Amino acid sequence: MTDQTDAELDVRSEPPPRRHELIFDTWGRLQPGAAFVLVNDHDPKPLYYQFEAEHGGAFSWEYLEEGPEVWRVRIGRSEATAA
Repeated sequence: MTDQTDAELDVRSEPPPRRHELIFDTWGRLQPGAAFVLVNDHDPKPLYYQFEAEHGGAFSWEYLEEGPEVWRVRIGRSEATAA
């Protein structure tokens, strides 16, 4: 956790096919130890499984709000992540 507020990425107005691309692009630009807050209109559990499959051990995932209308998840890049 850091002293600064994590940037927020609200994908609710984005077309569903574009959401994962935006999320992974945002995560890919994070410095090790940094995070952003994903705001979504449904539980992004499939996204978690995609992160686990592609970046297992290199990310953190913390639910901040769990519906029923809005989900907020803090997604971070692990300190030990290599470039």
